[in-house]
Formats: sequence, structure tokens, C-alpha cells
Amino acid sequence: MRTKHKLNAVIFIPTFSIIFIAALIGIFNNEALVSVAKSVFYFSLSDFSWLYQLGTVSALIIVGFVFFSPIGKIRLGGADAKPNFSFASNFAIALSGGIATGVVTYSVNEPIILLGNIYGEIAQQGFDPVSAEAAIFAIARTYHNWGFIPYATYSIVGLMIAYMHYNRKEKFSIASTLVPLFGQKVYHPASVVAINIFSVLGVALGLAASLGAGLALISSGIESYYGVPANPITWLVLTLVIATAFILSAVSGLKRGIRILSSFNAYIFYLFLFILLVVGPLGYILSLSTTSLGYWLNNILLWSFDTKEHGGEALVTWWTMYDWSIWIAYAPLMGLFLARISYGRTIKEFLIINWILPAVFSMVWFAVWGASAIKWQLDGTLDLIQIITDNGAVAGLWAFLQNLPFAFILIPLAIFTLIISFSTAADSMTSTIATICTKDINADEEAPTYLKIVWGVSIGAIAYVMVAFGGGSQGVDGIKYLASAGGSMVVILFILILISAFKLFIYNKDTIMPEALSKPSQKKEP
Repeated sequence: MRTKHKLNAVIFIPTFSIIFIAALIGIFNNEALVSVAKSVFYFSLSDFSWLYQLGTVSALIIVGFVFFSPIGKIRLGGADAKPNFSFASNFAIALSGGIATGVVTYSVNEPIILLGNIYGEIAQQGFDPVSAEAAIFAIARTYHNWGFIPYATYSIVGLMIAYMHYNRKEKFSIASTLVPLFGQKVYHPASVVAINIFSVLGVALGLAASLGAGLALISSGIESYYGVPANPITWLVLTLVIATAFILSAVSGLKRGIRILSSFNAYIFYLFLFILLVVGPLGYILSLSTTSLGYWLNNILLWSFDTKEHGGEALVTWWTMYDWSIWIAYAPLMGLFLARISYGRTIKEFLIINWILPAVFSMVWFAVWGASAIKWQLDGTLDLIQIITDNGAVAGLWAFLQNLPFAFILIPLAIFTLIISFSTAADSMTSTIATICTKDINADEEAPTYLKIVWGVSIGAIAYVMVAFGGGSQGVDGIKYLASAGGSMVVILFILILISAFKLFIYNKDTIMPEALSKPSQKKEP
């Protein structure tokens, strides 16, 4: 339902002002904006990579413990609570709201970049590029970057917000996640404002970076297949189209626009997987993905704690740490969003929907797309390495699709999928940002329409500025710098949430065990 609550000016004004000023600087002096973002990138992801690694691994351990413990039986909202969405819709919303354009953008590009050592990613691995071991490593590393570890970052924050709000009757806010650690003192106005400002800035910058990456990818596809040049005019038109789509969806509310768009998007993902399994090298996909799974499991400890001393900056800082910064930047607001759709689920169901299934889907996705691309690279069907080397880090997808049967259908469908993929993620985040900027709002209420529009336009503007003027060696360097800035603003808050979750679910687990044993009331029929 629509809320009539008022604007929370102490959160909206500073966050919106910072984003607005950043956009202006980008327009009039983009070199200054890129320079600042680059400094943040190296400071946070290089000097503090140990903190990112320890944080993400801790999230994995905590959600794993909760999932396999009796705590998983606890129902969010109490023993009699009923879910608001079907299991399939719940998963579609969680999947589409969380991955944005990432899995499409890098489905082909990331495995091929790793295989070919295009930017020096495997220089310290001890095997040659474009070798059998490089192929195994490429798929295994995408499992690591897109699987159970990153989805644990979303899940732990979402679980904390949902449990504290629905079961402990705390406020529907990010601050509620810190109540087990600091008590009610965390609701001091200054604390709440600081937490919300950093959370909004983190996700706004991360979302703008994701949109920027999507713009770069879509425009490169339009240029390669339709001959329309990728330039500021093209990017502006695409920005307007995508921003309009996700703003309209956000304005329509969670149970209409976001649910419908997410379900539609999920079915497109399933369709692409089916097509590639039919026309792709199925035997090689199954063989390479299985071997890569073993390679990943054999190296998961080293990769989870490597701060670049083993893998090097090109691999760890520019890929894994960059990925972690994006996930952490999104985590607080994504947690609010996941909590909104989790009422009535048991904690175990919550983790299946938001942790297990999305991670498995992402690993299957990269196995199918990545193995197909690697096979064609190795057997000489298509030189994707040269295409990416010549045209930038996001160029391989379109050449790959042009090599498939019915490319004239699949390429427009891929462009449409990218637009829908970003829209489903952006509408959820835009709605959540607007929620934070609204006073005294509950989980079942919608934020004011004008706030959703203001934030949608602002995010679109900063994304356009960065993609139009902040390229670099990979073509998306400025976007990566911006994303890392978002993550660096949230990482300390994320660590505090992890400590709070550890205290609640592990250290003091006996205090919540009675809930795990409670059963729904048995009401007799009249």
C-alpha cells in the first residue's frame, strides 16, 4: 500500500547532494571525478583487500551455520505467518533483483579474459594462456566470483533485517541489524542517519556503476550488429530507455511491477540456458564444468583469503575484490529488499531462495556460457580473445551470439534481456533507497512516488556520466572505480552486521532456539 509518510530530509538531502555534485563534476571535469574514484579504488581494494576477504568468508560461514542448524526452522513473522509470494515468484524476484546485468555482461567475457590472460589475470598461475588448465581455471574462478560467497553477503544482511523486524519487532531498518551488538542505543538519531547515508551512497554508486556497465555492453552490441556507433548520444538514449523502464516498474510497487518484471526476466534467463544447452557443445560443457568444480573446491581456501599476494593485482584486485565491493555496496539495501519479500518463510527457506538457488544458478550459467565460448576459442571457431583485446572487456558477448544459430533473434533478445535485467535490479534498489529516505515506514508500505523518480533519474545521470567520459584500458575502468567507492563506504557497516549476526545466531543461539521448536497453531474448523 502507498505510504503517506513524509520525506526524511536528514538522509535525503546529504545523499542526494553528494550524488548530484558528483554528476556535475563528471560533466564539467570528468578527469577529477575519475581521479578521485580511482584513488578510492586502489586505497580500498588494494590496501584493505584483507578486510573484504575476511568479511565475505565470515558471511559464508555464518549463513552456512544457520542453514544447517535447527535455527533454520524458525519462521520469519512467527509460527503462523504465511508467505506473500509463491516459491517460484520469490526466487525470481530475488534472482532478478540481485544480479542486475552482471551475469549477462560477463557470461562470455570473464571466462575468455581469464583464459587468454588478456589483462594479466593468470600471469602468476604457473600455466600458459589458452591451455587446458587455463580453461579449467577460467570456469573455476567464475564459480568463485559468482557463487556461494557473494550471495552470502546479501543473505546475511537480509536475514538479520527480516528476523529483527518480523520476529523481534524492531524497526524495519538497517540499524536494526546492529541491535544484538549495541542494543537500543543503535537507534540514536545520529547513528541511524549515518548508517542510512552510507548505505544509500554505497548502493547508489554501485547501482550507477552497474548501469554504466550495462550501457557499455548494450551499446557495443548495437554497434557490432546494427552499425549504430557507440557514442554519448547512443548512451544517452539507452540511459533514458532503461531509467524509464525501472522507474515505471518501481513506481508501480513490489507486488505488481517488480514481481511481474522479475518473473518475466527469470523466464528469459531459463530460455537462454535451454538454447545454449541445445546448440552448444554439451559434452564439453559437462566435462569442463565438472572438472572446474573440483578445481574450485580444491582451491577455495586459498582464493578466499588471497589478498593479491598469490594471484596478483590483475586477477584479485581488478576482478575478485571489485566483485566483492559491488556485492558489499548492495548488501544493506538488498537486505532490506529481500526482507520485504521474505515474510512467512522459514530461515532455511529464506536461505534456499536467496543464497543456495541463486548461487547454483549463477554457476550453471557461467558453466554453460563460459564453456561454450572456451570450446570455440580452443578449436578455432571464434577468436574471442582477439575481439576483446581489440574492442574492450565487454565485446566478446556479441561476437559469441553472432556465432549461434538464429543470431538475428538472439541478439535483440539479449539486448532486451540486458535492459530488463538491469531494470529488475534497479527498480528494487530505487524503491528501497526511497524507503530509507521516508520517515517511519514499514516493510509492507511503498515509498512516495516522487522519491522513486528522483533517485531513478539521479542514478541514471551518474551512470551516463561515467560511461560516456570515464573509460580506460578495459573500456569500463571508470565504472569499476565508481563501484569500489560504493563498497568502501559500506564495508565497515557490513563487518559490524557480521559481528552482530555472529552474536545473535552463534554465540547466543540458545536464546532463540525456542522459536525453532515452535509449531503453527492448530485451529479447529467450526
